[in-house]
Amino acid sequence: MKPNPNTAWNPARLDVRAFAQAGASVTADDPMGLFERLKDELHPESGAADLPGVHWQAHGALRAASGVGEPAVWLHLLAETVAPLTCQRCLGAVEAPLQVDRWFRFVADEATAAAEDNDCEEDLLPLEPRPSLYELLEDELLMALPLVPMHDACPVPVPMQSGDVAAADGPAEEQRPHPFAALSRLKK
Repeated sequence: MKPNPNTAWNPARLDVRAFAQAGASVTADDPMGLFERLKDELHPESGAADLPGVHWQAHGALRAASGVGEPAVWLHLLAETVAPLTCQRCLGAVEAPLQVDRWFRFVADEATAAAEDNDCEEDLLPLEPRPSLYELLEDELLMALPLVPMHDACPVPVPMQSGDVAAADGPAEEQRPHPFAALSRLKK
């Protein structure tokens, strides 16, 4: 079937089978604010006006299934953005590039996906209920977040001990009593 440029695909509730049969593609630039769960992970001082957009594409395809039967429905999802996250060293904002490049195979229902999941390497999703590309994209962006976002070199000096910053100079440290000093008296 030839792609029909006049077909409007609804990313919020995509008919993946028809999308793949048409060999269709969708490309969009959406504001990061559209993805609420992702927005919750961003640096708290990141204003909505400062947030970059999310550039993404989805491509549908039919591929020959292993064995006899009709071709399998596939979806290729690509996305990229830069997320301002909280540096775990200095607690300032650090820009983390996020990229998604994933293929998904769609099967008839959730039971089929669960039955085949252990025997295949690709990600399986059910055709029904119709998936939201926005939710799928947000899931993938969340999984692309770095475990520990940090600057290569923080822009501000970072105190390397807890407590009072003035205590980092040293002499005040020696004047404080050892926290286990009382235990040594009990031992005698």
